[in-house]
Amino acid sequence: MKLLEGKTAIVTGAARGIGKAIALKFAEQGANIAFTDLAIDDNAKQTEKELAALGVKVKGYASNAADFEDTHKVVDEIIKDFERVDILVNNAGITRDGLMARMSEQQWDMVINVNLKSAFNFIHALTPVMMRQKSGNIINMSSVVGLTGNASQANYSASKAGMIGLAKSIAKELGSRGVRANCICPGFIITEMTGVLSDEVKKKWAEQIPLKRGGTPEDVANAALFLASDLSSYISGEVISVTGGMNM
Repeated sequence: MKLLEGKTAIVTGAARGIGKAIALKFAEQGANIAFTDLAIDDNAKQTEKELAALGVKVKGYASNAADFEDTHKVVDEIIKDFERVDILVNNAGITRDGLMARMSEQQWDMVINVNLKSAFNFIHALTPVMMRQKSGNIINMSSVVGLTGNASQANYSASKAGMIGLAKSIAKELGSRGVRANCICPGFIITEMTGVLSDEVKKKWAEQIPLKRGGTPEDVANAALFLASDLSSYISGEVISVTGGMNM
């Protein structure tokens, strides 16, 4: 039997990159997938097609995860279409890097809203659903810089540190209702976001990693699958680093 057979998962920001890899991994293991992105564009339609080919129920939803009301509306749609939600992966995220002395209020607000407030929005909308079910599994996608900080990324680091605090708080608050919440902290993962970096920067990153390579979206998806499945049924409020050892 597949690890997620019969379960329904929401994965935010899943049209590409790590979110898409997680959605595909979950679908391979039998989960029905509701995924969100800002727009159901060509990338999202391709993701929907690839997921459907795995024989599970799939639907993509256009949603601004940073908007409270919009998030509640899309969750209501998902519940109507799928009847239940067992797993939530808060993956939506952006970067707007800059030194603190030059960072604008807009850069700060955009990153906090998309990366952190979006997780609050979805958890808030799904809390009554999971409480009624007396079960639920929340995975917040944090980052290694949420643990270590990083120059020129005060906004991003703060948002990702907040994801850890949020997951731990929810784990304590909803644990008695059968709801688990954990975090994944990816390190240097080769995606479109990191693909714009120069070869020199990538080489420098690799030198800092004990495994001497960047990770793949599938490396992160494998950790997400573990946390989403019953293999981790007694794990809650924890942080799993997928960094190749770079944060030791």
